[in-house]
Amino acid sequence: MPFAPNFPVMLRTEDGVRIDAAHTPSARTDVGIVVAHGFTGSWRERTARRIVHVLSGYGGVVAFDFRGHGRSGGETTVGDLEILDVAAAVRHARVIGYSKVAVVGFSMGAAVAVRHAGLRGGVDAVVAVSGPARWYYRGTKPMRQVHWAIERPVGRWAARVAKRTRIARGEWDPVPMPPHEAAGLIAPAPLLIVHGDADAFFPLDHARQLYDGAKEPKELWIEPGFGHAESAATPELVRRIGKWISSNFS
Repeated sequence: MPFAPNFPVMLRTEDGVRIDAAHTPSARTDVGIVVAHGFTGSWRERTARRIVHVLSGYGGVVAFDFRGHGRSGGETTVGDLEILDVAAAVRHARVIGYSKVAVVGFSMGAAVAVRHAGLRGGVDAVVAVSGPARWYYRGTKPMRQVHWAIERPVGRWAARVAKRTRIARGEWDPVPMPPHEAAGLIAPAPLLIVHGDADAFFPLDHARQLYDGAKEPKELWIEPGFGHAESAATPELVRRIGKWISSNFS
């Protein structure tokens, strides 16, 4: 089955970074869904396009590449300034006419979606899939590899060459508010946390810490056999997420 048609658009953040994005219209014209990918991802990848295709059954979708990823400008700060990228996508969704906007984030994108909703607001629902609750987690082999890519010059070079991901050098200063604290600022917008019990990056305690930090309305889905983020998200899981969004916008 072919993917739903998308219309590329270039956004600009408050700090002047160009963001490569695309809009996929829907039969439901009042709901906009912003999709935020994981670290080293892109809206142009097949896995992301598949997710956009499914979600477009529940609202128009604005998908984008974070700064430092793909055709977007700048360098990634791995969860800090990326809230400005989400803000640009949400603003575009409003400008093109969506009266209700949900943000669906995966992995790093989940952390950014939570932080954006908590610190900036302006969204009507948030979905965090496979997201971390706290920074500097190194308790799994994949996350140790991620930190190697972020912290070492050869790692940043490899990410640039292999994944078209340009990583900013240096440490955070100051350290941004962690997602589990930002989650407490999202209400009254509803928050859905989705996490797999087979996640190789972040164990379930991250999902539970996010959930415990949030205020009602909130939901936690622990998905049996679900791995990590976009690559593991089945069409059925994405449809359930779309239905959850619709249920909050009925």
